[in-house]
Amino acid sequence: MATVEIIQADITTLTVDAVVNAANSALAGGGGVDGAIHRAAGPILDQECRTIRQTRYRSGLPTGAAVATSAGNMPAKWVIHTVGPVWDNSGTQDGLLGTCYTNSINVADEIGATSIAFPTISAGVFAYPLERATRVAVETCLNARPDVVRTILLVAFSAKAERAYNKALKELKG
Repeated sequence: MATVEIIQADITTLTVDAVVNAANSALAGGGGVDGAIHRAAGPILDQECRTIRQTRYRSGLPTGAAVATSAGNMPAKWVIHTVGPVWDNSGTQDGLLGTCYTNSINVADEIGATSIAFPTISAGVFAYPLERATRVAVETCLNARPDVVRTILLVAFSAKAERAYNKALKELKG
C-alpha cells in the first residue's frame, strides 16, 4: 500500500520517479503547471510529446487518459501526462477527475516508478473548484492499490491548496 503525503513545493524540482503533468490534450505545453513542466524539462519533452501525438494519439490525449515520457532536465525520471476535465458546473465530473489519478498511478506502476508527485489536476485554468479537486485527489489516492508505487505526493501550489488538501485528508481519514 502506498503512503499519501501532502507538500507545498515546486513540482518541477522534486526528486521523485514520476511527476504528473496536468496536460492539455495536444500535449503541447501551455500555462500553469503544464508550461512550468515543459520549460523545466527542456526540448526533449516537446519532442517526445510530438511523437506521441503523431503516433498514438493523433486526435489528442483523451480526458482521463495518461501517458509517460522522460522528464528531460528535471530531477524526476518520467513525466506522466494526463488531461483533467474542464469544470462545467454540473458536478458530474468527479469520476473523470479521479480517473486521471488512477490512470496516472497505473502508468507509474507500468514504468516501475516507486514515487509519484501530482499537481492539483484541473484546479488551474480548467477551473475545477479547489476544495472539490483536492478532495477527489485525496480520496482517489487513499483508495489506490498500486503494485509498485510506494509514495504518492500531492503537491500544493499554494498555502490555500495545501490547506484544502489537509482538510480533505482529515475528513476522509475521520
